[in-house]
Amino acid sequence: MAGIRKIAVSPGVFWVEVPAADVRLLCGCPMDAVKHLKKRGLILGVEMGEVKCETGPNAILFSDLAIQDGRICNSAEFPVLQMLYLQGMLIPGHVNNTGALPVLVGARQQVDAQMDYIFRGNYGLISVEELMAAGASAELASELMRMKLAFAFGSIRPSEELLRPVYVEDAAVEVMNGVGIERLALNRFRVTYQGEQVEVDLMLGEGERYEAPYRLEKHLIQRDYFSVVHSGDGDGWDVNRPAMGSIVQYQGRIYLIDAGPNIQTSLDALGIGINEIEGVFSTHCHDDHFAGLTQLIRSDKRVKYYAVPLVRASVEKKLAAVLGAPELEFSDLFEIHDLKLDEWNEIEGLEVLPFLSPHPVETTCLRFRVFWEGGYRSYAHLADIASVDVLQGMVSEDAGAPGISAERCERTRREYAEPADVKKIDIGGGAIHGRAADFRGDTSGHLILAHTERELDEAERSIGSGAPFGTFDVLIPAVTDPLRRKVFEYLRNYFPGIPLHPLRHLMNNRIVIYNPETLILKQGEPVGDVLLLLSGNVEMLRSGKKRGHSLFGGALLGEMAVLTQKPSEVSYRAVGFVQALRLPGDLYRDFVERNDLYASIVRNRQESNFLRGTWLFEEGVSSVVLNRLVQSADVRGFEADKVFTPPDTELLLIQTGRALLLKPRGRTEELGVGDHFGARALGGEAHRGSTLRFLENTLAYVLPGALAGSLPIVRWKLIETYRRRYIDVH
Repeated sequence: MAGIRKIAVSPGVFWVEVPAADVRLLCGCPMDAVKHLKKRGLILGVEMGEVKCETGPNAILFSDLAIQDGRICNSAEFPVLQMLYLQGMLIPGHVNNTGALPVLVGARQQVDAQMDYIFRGNYGLISVEELMAAGASAELASELMRMKLAFAFGSIRPSEELLRPVYVEDAAVEVMNGVGIERLALNRFRVTYQGEQVEVDLMLGEGERYEAPYRLEKHLIQRDYFSVVHSGDGDGWDVNRPAMGSIVQYQGRIYLIDAGPNIQTSLDALGIGINEIEGVFSTHCHDDHFAGLTQLIRSDKRVKYYAVPLVRASVEKKLAAVLGAPELEFSDLFEIHDLKLDEWNEIEGLEVLPFLSPHPVETTCLRFRVFWEGGYRSYAHLADIASVDVLQGMVSEDAGAPGISAERCERTRREYAEPADVKKIDIGGGAIHGRAADFRGDTSGHLILAHTERELDEAERSIGSGAPFGTFDVLIPAVTDPLRRKVFEYLRNYFPGIPLHPLRHLMNNRIVIYNPETLILKQGEPVGDVLLLLSGNVEMLRSGKKRGHSLFGGALLGEMAVLTQKPSEVSYRAVGFVQALRLPGDLYRDFVERNDLYASIVRNRQESNFLRGTWLFEEGVSSVVLNRLVQSADVRGFEADKVFTPPDTELLLIQTGRALLLKPRGRTEELGVGDHFGARALGGEAHRGSTLRFLENTLAYVLPGALAGSLPIVRWKLIETYRRRYIDVH
């Protein structure tokens, strides 16, 4: 019988088990890894005597890379919580509390980053000084620390007291009980035990990406004036549903409330493109509400980030921790809009009031309202609340002891209970979540019970209802068509110098709907119409490539094929429901010819096609932005053997030829067509002392680094490259 068992769980995730040594190693730990293990039966509910608990891993092997394919590779918060609490490794008197700590294995850079990130996930801001630096008054900071210490059983404990790090550097090391591990190459490891061995490769292959653990039905959401779309009822353990979240629509703009793991999957299923997101309201920094934030930067505009400064500060620190990059500037990736606590904040007519919810980390509930005929229409989002029993159990009038005051307890109960037209509440139970029974008699128009992995029981169903994925509540119906407004905005951006009347002529065409997985245009076939993408996610597919890349609202499909009257060079496939303005080919050609645009369009599109073909610009960047980049670019030639270091202000993309990147410590990397070099991605020196030596005569696109780096998805990819070249495993 084999002593080591290896199971492929999902792309980039493996399970290695050594029963004789009592080692259960989760290899690869992207977001929602726990859910994948549960789906594969590698985490099971068991009874040990009279104790109910779960099985699962007792060690985690991390990816050498912090980011891979634009996704965060290492997100150990929920796997660690599962080990400590659901398996019982930290619970006093539990049969699984043997004194052994969960083991975190990997490169020092990654393990230390995860220790810090888990620490921030446990506590958020950790001192009166940090709370005051985030804008809290001395009185509020003192109150929050008392509350925080009550949840933390009286003390802030460093991660080293809860977890055991094992660093895998240049030599083999022991994980535990005679099980060894060594690195063979970047992201390739060998696990050994008593003469047996298995290899684990955590590098994603071409066309692979981390997967969501669930499949969601596709929906074409109704575009209303003020409405709430329900995008998640589950929690961090639910294998079938996204974590608790909502989408608020107002005046055609789309706002998210929190961004849980795999938020891109949810948006695709709802037919919403990333660049349609106007903003995200953040309640707190736990992974089931926070982990998807980095997926919202996969476009060419900064999504607006709304939170009170206390929540924003804890989110910033946790994101910096998971990357091990304290110099990361959150404002480079998001457009920050701080909200005032306990006040109504107006956002172009949409009003939002954040109020505190007692929780281990800085947390606010959110109330939204819009004034309409007869009074306000309102939605309340109560994520991660505390039950009445927990609140009452925390009351202590000793100002120096952990707990909350009776006044805070009563105020919180009153704020939780305030009715709304639609109200979604957390009923996850336990020490840090709410309970449905506390809302019996709530007079809200529609009370929704969420934040749980189980079905509602009979008593809960008599109090409130569920809200399946994709259902919605209309608070104010729409009379005008918000998609038509998008058409006008996109056309004005594409053709800024054109008079209004020819643009209105183009606007007077039908908006068409494509079903999920429809092949909209097929490579090699003639194209009759140009399509202006308005909503949803379209995959652009090229022959010979295993995976396409995403295009969102504002993209023009089939334009060059229509203008040149040649077959399409690529295929386009709808991921979810897609809406687009259909521009008949003859009408579009006539518009281009009448306005003398043909030469400039063809020239710009040919050059922008080069950018679109590179990894940096292949997805999430609209044609308008690509044109702006082309117009700011300079094509520069370099002779073979020339050694060159561009300034931090420039970004080079190789158009023809090859170059050798000479990195510190004698490391090298060959760069070819489409590869990039330069531009500051993080604080400090952009190149870490590297130079380029051209291996042959080379042409390169030279772009202003500030312009390219101002696009969130490009900046994120620059960070990924920078980490791979200079930080991770070096």
